[in-house]
Amino acid sequence: MVNPDDTLERAAQKRGYLRIAGLDEVGRGPLAGPVTAAAVVLDLRAVPEGLNDSKKLSARKREMLEAELLIGAEVSVAHASVTEIDQMNILRASHLAMERAVAALNPQPDFLLIDGNLIPRGLTLPSQAVVRGDARSVSIAAASIVAKTARDRIMVDLAQQHPGYGWETNAGYPTKSHRLALQNLGVTPHHRRSFKPVHNIL
Repeated sequence: MVNPDDTLERAAQKRGYLRIAGLDEVGRGPLAGPVTAAAVVLDLRAVPEGLNDSKKLSARKREMLEAELLIGAEVSVAHASVTEIDQMNILRASHLAMERAVAALNPQPDFLLIDGNLIPRGLTLPSQAVVRGDARSVSIAAASIVAKTARDRIMVDLAQQHPGYGWETNAGYPTKSHRLALQNLGVTPHHRRSFKPVHNIL
């Protein structure tokens, strides 16, 4: 199993870029909650040990790494709401969250490494799309960790307001218990009405 490294960041530096941000989003698949993106500019001389695709790390390890990143890196987090997801579709909304995360970095980065195969149309900075980027680039891995921990906290918070859907553990993803709760308890304001399982109940 290959862990992410700084090859892509170093290559960008060789081309003269100084502030390289990794960009990732989390929450495309859930039936509820926002989609969340993070942008992270790492100090490549002090990359936290153990950075990896957030899906490969335990919640405890993600939180430890997030704490390190908030101290030693430049980090921004942004969201697109359920309303925006329903209005524009999940892909465009996830891109909007990414655009907002980049806009919140100050000073602005001069190069972006973006997880996936598309560059959001609102991003005009020099950029490189990296398929499975969270497993290849330390900056994108860092962004995946920050986005995941931030969104998980939102879902735990929403779970207090809407008990029964299991958001504190399923983060809004369509688990069997979440689908069952949808049928039994109905649709909350935080459910994505444009998503088929929710739409069908309505």
